[in-house]
Amino acid sequence: MTHSDYELALPKTIKALATPELPHRFSALTRCLAAFDNLIIIAYHGEHRPAVLHRECADPVVYLPMDSQYLGGAYLLDPFYREHLKGGVRGLHRLKDVAPDRFRRTHYYRRYYQQTTLLDEVAVFATISDSITLTACFGRDRTSGKPFSKRELQALGQNAMTLSALLETHWRDYRPDSATQATPAPLGERLREALQQTHDIRLSPRQAEVALFILRGHSSLSISLHLEVSLQTVKVFRRQLYAKCGISSQAELFALLMPLFASLTRQE
Repeated sequence: MTHSDYELALPKTIKALATPELPHRFSALTRCLAAFDNLIIIAYHGEHRPAVLHRECADPVVYLPMDSQYLGGAYLLDPFYREHLKGGVRGLHRLKDVAPDRFRRTHYYRRYYQQTTLLDEVAVFATISDSITLTACFGRDRTSGKPFSKRELQALGQNAMTLSALLETHWRDYRPDSATQATPAPLGERLREALQQTHDIRLSPRQAEVALFILRGHSSLSISLHLEVSLQTVKVFRRQLYAKCGISSQAELFALLMPLFASLTRQE
């Protein structure tokens, strides 16, 4: 595709605003900038379970874990979800740029992302309100077998604010079903309660926080920087956490906590 193709596709996309055709026009417009294998548009609302507004793919395998695993609780560890929680996020973000330093070593990555066959993923963020964020996630999977090129990323970046504006305009009146529900307690608090009820394990707020950082793929150094404590202090918290849980590895921590995430989202 060329820049002239984009200029021709943009007016058609604008005309499709507030109509059912917009997601397809939006997809065609973005293909003028970068060839992608799959697209999913997700609405995040605070800390509630996200909703899928649109999806398309060349290989159905890429979305097989979506409904059961991602929406079932795995999203709580997702780097794009963490970006949403910052609030007011717009423009283009690449997964590898926002993911923690050891994200690819996590069991979340191995159990979820590797199942999807995703090789590269970028997202256009749009802010609908103080609590609602839309992400249009464009992926490269085993269909093409290669990541986005530098030229494609540059083209997406140069037009990212236009793409954000299109999403914001089309879905400006969007309100998820969860909008009428009470705001859930902070994730760490819900996790501590679930652990105590299910396994009679009592973690301190800081230990629960460290557990979540570990599962998301942060190294001890990264955790110390986020919490603004010494590396040695993080190591102490980590030893205490593992001792209370009766485990000795991140894999065991994942096996213990991941089944609880589904119950945390059902509490909403």
